[in-house]
Formats: sequence, C-alpha cells, structure tokens
Amino acid sequence: MVKFSKQLEAQLIPEWKGAFVNYWLLKKDIKKIKLLRKNESWNKAHDSENGFSCSELESVIDFLKEKTKAWLPKASRNGDAIQVRPRISASARGYVYETELIHLFEQADAAKAFFARLDAELNKVNEFYTRKEAEFLERGETLKRQTQILIDLKAIQSDQGSSKKSSSGHGGSESDGSVAGEKEDEDVVAAVFEKNGVTFVDSPSRLSGNRSKTKKGNAKLYVKGKSGSAGGGRIGNTLSRQMRVDIPATTPSRAVSAITQMLWEDLVNQSSKKDEAALQGGSGSTRINKKKMQHAEKMIRGAFVELYKGLGLLKTYSSLNMVAFGKILKKFDKVSAQQAAPIYLKAVERSYFNSSDKAVKLADDIESTFIQYFMEDDRKKAMKFLRPREKKDSHTVTFFIGIFTGFFLALFVGYAILAHLNGLYRDSDQTGYVAIFFPIFSTLVLFNLHLFLYGCNIYMWRSTRINYSFIFEFSPATELTYRDVFLICSTFMTVVLGGMVAHLTLRLKGFASDEIDSIPALTLLVFVAVLFCPINIIYRSSRLCFLRIMRNILLAPLYKVVMTDFFMADQLTSQIPLLRNLEYVACYYLAGSFATNDYGACDHNKSYRQMAYVISFLPYYSRAMQCARRWFEEGDVWQLANLGKYVSAMIAAGARLSFANQPHNDFLLALVVITSTIATIYQLYWDFVKDWGLLNPRSKNPWLRDELIIKQKTVYFLSMALNFVLRLAWVQTVMHLKMTGPADKLTGFVLASLEVIRRGHWNFYRLENEHLNNVGKFRAVNTVPLPFREVDSD
Repeated sequence: MVKFSKQLEAQLIPEWKGAFVNYWLLKKDIKKIKLLRKNESWNKAHDSENGFSCSELESVIDFLKEKTKAWLPKASRNGDAIQVRPRISASARGYVYETELIHLFEQADAAKAFFARLDAELNKVNEFYTRKEAEFLERGETLKRQTQILIDLKAIQSDQGSSKKSSSGHGGSESDGSVAGEKEDEDVVAAVFEKNGVTFVDSPSRLSGNRSKTKKGNAKLYVKGKSGSAGGGRIGNTLSRQMRVDIPATTPSRAVSAITQMLWEDLVNQSSKKDEAALQGGSGSTRINKKKMQHAEKMIRGAFVELYKGLGLLKTYSSLNMVAFGKILKKFDKVSAQQAAPIYLKAVERSYFNSSDKAVKLADDIESTFIQYFMEDDRKKAMKFLRPREKKDSHTVTFFIGIFTGFFLALFVGYAILAHLNGLYRDSDQTGYVAIFFPIFSTLVLFNLHLFLYGCNIYMWRSTRINYSFIFEFSPATELTYRDVFLICSTFMTVVLGGMVAHLTLRLKGFASDEIDSIPALTLLVFVAVLFCPINIIYRSSRLCFLRIMRNILLAPLYKVVMTDFFMADQLTSQIPLLRNLEYVACYYLAGSFATNDYGACDHNKSYRQMAYVISFLPYYSRAMQCARRWFEEGDVWQLANLGKYVSAMIAAGARLSFANQPHNDFLLALVVITSTIATIYQLYWDFVKDWGLLNPRSKNPWLRDELIIKQKTVYFLSMALNFVLRLAWVQTVMHLKMTGPADKLTGFVLASLEVIRRGHWNFYRLENEHLNNVGKFRAVNTVPLPFREVDSD
C-alpha cells in the first residue's frame, strides 16, 4: 500500500506546494513523541527491575485529579484532551486557531510543539485559500462584466443584420437622420449603434473631426446613455462608461496595424478631449471591426477556461489538505494514546478553506455561462475545453518502442559491419560517398538526437514534478508524453538506418552514384512530407504546433513572443551544423551537381559561401529579435542585455566562418579567439545566473540557489562544469587539426552532437528555474488579458 506522504507528493499542485500543510514536518514531530514514549517506557522497565515502584504514587495522583475535577474547565470535565479556540486576527483575514492542552499529556512539551505547528499550518492553509478565492472571485466578476459587454455587442450585430435585410427588402437603406442615403455596411452599423446609444470606433481613418483613439491605437467603445430605443436600456446599463478594446498584437497584421495607428496619432496630433466632444456630438459615422469582436470572444473564452482550471485546483487544494489533517491527527492519536483527532477535526471542518462554497458556486456559474454563450448549449463540446482529458499511457506505444528499437539496433550493427569490412571510414578516396551521405543522414541523426533528448527531458521533468505542460501551455489532451517522443525517435532512426544500409549495400554492389544518390534525398523528403501532411495522422496537432512555432521564430519580431517560441529558438542556435547541411543538400540537388556528381561544386560557389553567413546568423538573429520584441512590450532592460549576448554570438560565428575560409590569416585567428572568448563568457554567465538561477553567493545553498529540486548539490556543480567544457567546442577551429575526408566529417558530426547534448542538458535546468519562479509566485494558472478595458475620460 502506498504511503499517504507519497500520494500527497504525487497529487499536490507543484506551484502551490509551499501553501499545502507540511505533512512531513508534522510527521517528524510525531516521531519525536514516539521516541520519547519509547524512552520513558524503557526507563520505567529499568526502574522496576531495580525494585522501585510508582504504583502508590500514581494512585495518589489519580485521587487528587478526581477531587479537583470540578475546578477544571468544562472541556476537561468532559474528557476532552484539547480545546481549539478560533479568534479574529487583525493581520490575517478571518479566524486564526490556537490549541490549548487541557488533558495532561505524558510528553507535554512535545505535544505542545506539535499542536503549535499544526495551528500554524491550519492558519497558513486558511489564509492562502482565502487569498486565492478572493482573487478568483474578482476575476469571475470581471469576466461577468466582459461577457455581458460581448453579449450586448453581439445583440447589436444581430440587430444590424436584421436591419440590413429589412432595408434591402424595401429596395434601399433607411436613414437614421444623420447618414441618409448611405448604403455601405459601415453606415448601417453606425445607424444601429446610434439607435442604441453606443458609439464604437476602432480605426483612425474616420471622417475629419470624429476620430477617437487611445495611446496605442486601440478601439474605444462610447455609451451616450440613451435608453429610449429597443435594447437601449440594457446596453446603457451595461456599458455606462467609456471602454477600450485591447486586442494583443500577436500576429504581423495586428503588429503592423498597431504601429500604423501609433504613427497616425503622431501625425494627426489631435487632443482626446476634442475627439470625445466631437463623438458625443454625434456628428460622425462609426463602424465596428468584426474581426476584433471575434478575437475578443476568443480571449474571453480562454479566460473562462483558465479561471475554471484555477477553481478546480483550489478545490483539489482544499480536499487534499483536509485529508492530510485527518491522516496526521490519526497518527498523533495512535502514538500518544489520546483522542485529540475528533476535536481538532471539528475545528478543521468548520474552518474557512473547508466550509466555504463560493468557489464551487462560481465554478458552476462559469460552466453554465460557458456552455450557454460560447458552446451553443453543447455541454459535451464545452467539457472538452473546461475539463480536457489527459492522455493515458498505452501499452501499444511501449510495445512498438521496443519493436522499432530492436530494428534500429539490428540495422546499426549491420551498417557498422558493412562499413568496417569495406574500409569506408579509413579510405580517404571515399570522398563521393561521404560528400552526399553525411549532409543528409547526419542532419536526420542530429534532429533525432535532439528529439530523443527532449524525450529524456520530459521524463526527468515528470519525475521531478516540474510542470512543463503549464510552462509551455500545452493541452493535456494533445501533448506528447516521453513515450510518444521515444516512439517517434525509434521509428525515425529505423527509417534513417534503413536508408543508410540500402544506400551502402547498393553502392557496394557496383551501382553508379547517379543511380543511388537519390536514396538519401528520398529519405529526407519522406520526413518533410510527414511533417507537412495535413491529414490527421502521426501526431498532427504536435506537428502543426511545431510548424507554427517555427513560423513565429522566422518572422520575429512580428509575432508576440511566448515561452515555447524563445525556447525553440534557443534550440535552433545549437543546430547550426544541421542548417548548414541542409544548405549543402539544397545546393547539391537543386544547382545541378547531382546530375554531374560534382561534389565540390558547392564549396567553390561564392553565393554558397556567402549564404553560409546568413544560415549561421539566422538563429541568433531570430532570438535577438525576440528579445527586442519582449523589451518593447515589457520594458525589461535585461532583454536588451540578452539581445547583446546573441549579437556577440553572431560576431563570433562570423569570425569563425571567415577564418575557416582563410585558415592562414593570423589577424582572423586573433579575431576568432577574442570574439569567441567574449561570447563564451557572456553565454556562460547567462546560462548559470539568468537561465539556471545559480551562482548566488548569498543563497542558503552556497553558490547555487535557495530552492533545489535535485537534492544532491554536487549534481549542479558537475552540470556547470560540463556546460563550461562543452561551450568551448569552438577551440577546435583554431587548433589547425589536419584532417581530410571522412575523418574531418566525423569530427564535425561529433562536435555538433556534443552541442546538441549540451542543449538537452541545459533544457532541464532552464525549466527547473522557470518552474521554481512559478512556485515562488504561486502561479498555477495563466492570467489571460481581457479585451474590454475601461478608460478614464479627460
């Protein structure tokens, strides 16, 4: 049977671990009591062996207790061992609990210490629950107002549609008095809004004298307070203040639109007071952006899902703490031979975290509202959003991992034997084979190695209770488990090794190069086709997510930067050799070298050598642009410092490329040493201090950090040493190692593999630090920005 302490560790909310009852410390207090009782019983047995008896003394004490029973408090006369007294605290919200020992415990000091700690834990749980509940209730009220605004606007849109149909049925559009004779959709919307007393503006391109913009060029929603027309009272009551529609500029079109509006404001330079006066005068037309309304609805729907998730976590928090109190009190009664558990549990049951039903009612309200207004009364569909089911581990996946791993090992052994018997990697004349074999198959192997290390990361994150799904904002229903990743890797490598064995076998049988060199290209095309396959097979949601992230990276800084984007961009900075290989493959097959078997044509091509700089700079450039976007949005100066790190890496990469083209240039050699040293020191500092959160001399764990997930501190120092060594792989470029043919290619492949391994090793500590930051802030759910925001009128 699994111990409750392990069950609690497995079920508690990782980000709220510090707010849960400290079951483990309370167990230590009970062990102290147990040890004291054991020592006392041993002392009594020792005294009885020496002829001493305390029976007469104990009888006298019992007689005195019976005589003085009438003077004791009522709880003691009733046989209660303890009394739990709630009192109102000036510093904390609600009640705080204090326990008084009524009955004389054999280990009074130890029992008093136990109940003091228990009271502190109960007060801590109550205070945290109260604070979180108030936070969620406030979010709930805000969401209700946002939803009502959205419902009212959708009702207006519906009225507008009806008016349009009615007017077209009469052969023309009806005028509201101020815009007579206009047939455009914009004016129809304006008429409906004027009818209901609402003015909605979302673009600076309005009629002269009737512009209303915010500082960031977002839309404002004005309400004049009319209530005479149909629906006007409802709208007027709900939208009684000026509102702004804030749609985050997460895509290029929105980013360009926001920048355009900001520039337009600077050009127009018109005060908001005159704009508002002109609007309230009702002299201009208005229009509504339907796309913005759709985005607003999507944002509110996402906020509902996150709030519902938070309320579910709060319910779990309450139930787990209630069980923990019951378990620990049961242990105390068993060790102390008292009946304190029923008395204390009554106080726990009456405490706020267990008795409050506000969170439950709010969850029910959210569920009903979400089903009614966002899912068209389809409960089954709504539950897929509100309560997504986690993927269950399948024995079928494990079985196929074993099958494909066996195939891979067999093919690998077969390939190694064939290569060894034919001296492929000892013969320098195998230039043609290596020239086409390495760029494609090493690319696939490097990608697969990175994927395999990601699977190892997932396994370690799950084992150490790092909530990577929350950090990356993965959906529980579609996220890849480490078994899924290992299945992809084993299948991937089986196909790659199959292509390698087929290519080598045909080559040894005497087939011409132009007949078999298409095999590596076909192998690569198979994986590209699977990646872009639109059919819902082979982890389609994960493939689309990967492509979406790659799009965001390539188009940085136009897309809003989230954790998955800059995490993946960091991975790309470790895969520059892979990108260079893809460049060579494209040159070889597309530039005509494939037809002539001219393996060195690309290396002598000037455009190819210049493109090498672009390929080497691209990952660092994308990451630098992400830092610039985050600095622009968040105002965090450290993002500029992080941008400088990637700029230094670009300079160092450029110097190394130039030196590779001119290996006897002493100036370039000095430049490589200087720029690479500066970039390495910069990167190591950022790795250890910023990304991993280590090297804190004032930490309670010297030169590490206060909180550590891995208990063995030596592991962190060894990891820093390993990261330091692998960061120095660039030293190989200045050592003038004379290698040609297969040896040179193998050395490059090994160094690229070491960099991928370093990145996989870096990933674990990067997410550990991110997770501990969430734990420190008790952040277990995302805060979704809401579209409608009240603004002050000048």
